[in-house]
Amino acid sequence: MLTGREITVLGAGVGGLAVARALALRGASVTVLEQAPEIREVGAGLQVSPNGAAVLEALGLGAALEAAGSRTPAVELWDGETGERLIRLDFDHLKPGRAFRAIHRADLIELLADGAREAGVRIRLLQEVSEVRLGAHPPRLVTKQGAEIETGLLIGADGLHSVVRGALNGTVAPFFTGQVAWRATLPCTPGEVAPEVQVHMGPGRHLVTYPLRGGRLRNIVAVEERRRWVEESWSLSDDPLPLRLAFERFAPAVRGWLDQVEAPGLWGLFRHPVAARWHGQGAAILGDAAHPTLPFLAQGAVLALEDAWVLAACLADDPVEEQALARYQALREGRVRRAVEAASANARAYHLSGIARDIGHFGLRLAGRVAPGRVLGRFDWLYDHDVTQAG
Repeated sequence: MLTGREITVLGAGVGGLAVARALALRGASVTVLEQAPEIREVGAGLQVSPNGAAVLEALGLGAALEAAGSRTPAVELWDGETGERLIRLDFDHLKPGRAFRAIHRADLIELLADGAREAGVRIRLLQEVSEVRLGAHPPRLVTKQGAEIETGLLIGADGLHSVVRGALNGTVAPFFTGQVAWRATLPCTPGEVAPEVQVHMGPGRHLVTYPLRGGRLRNIVAVEERRRWVEESWSLSDDPLPLRLAFERFAPAVRGWLDQVEAPGLWGLFRHPVAARWHGQGAAILGDAAHPTLPFLAQGAVLALEDAWVLAACLADDPVEEQALARYQALREGRVRRAVEAASANARAYHLSGIARDIGHFGLRLAGRVAPGRVLGRFDWLYDHDVTQAG
């Protein structure tokens, strides 16, 4: 169906590169436009759960993921202040061949970019698009330099501040959640960092840590509730002192890690509504452009991978573009809304204080002794789903 079809993807992030390869493998002629001078990623680590790994496997990138990522055997929840482990949730209940992996974001971008180029995708850098004009056919892009680019089907994988989303839905202002997040990586020797994902929880704050690059790096994401607004940007940096002060009541191990942080990244966490329109007038959106999510379920990149596969499959299966795009949104919208809400609920659970915290931690200790599998089983709907096999 897609042989020779001209498709333009705006944004060379996880979702953009994945959908570019998925479409090119089905015969499309794909061009990716990226505003940066090079394909790079300023973030740190991310987790690829089995539902995301299934997409990479289907795209022929499973071996690359296995080589670049570290296998995660379990997630552990800790009382950040006392240093007590409350519960360990092992992933040994997963179906054979399915695993959680931690990977540096830059390494995931690199393997996706290599995969896109290998499939014949053209990647054009320094293409900063300021305006998307829909309504006439075909769509037109206007760059910051004033140049106009005519496209075939346009796919907006251009993130939180998507110009394609704006063209389809208008502008809707997000609201600040009252939470900020720091990110950092620390050099380590292999074996120094426990292989599990650890979540250290305290009143109004929590810290997540796990190893990257074969244990040579410790990844840290730390979240604090605060009233002061912080810009929604991945490129801000912060003095390490506010980070250390935010976790000064945590256990010595956590404070020791933060004492080594020199220049943490900082970004404000905002809630965006799931877009009402994911397609129309020769354009479609995916990933953060369609459904930004808070980072408390580690599903942002994974949901973008799922979107990429489903969008490409729908376009390949139905020769009528609008029908294919409508089916794509219908297949994805309910699932991503559920994931977005689950991520928000996790934020509340991690930051309990007072009596609610005491009760919650007692419940985790009890569940850890009696039925730890049940706690993780609440998310089987998310991790066990495989969009590459779904009808």
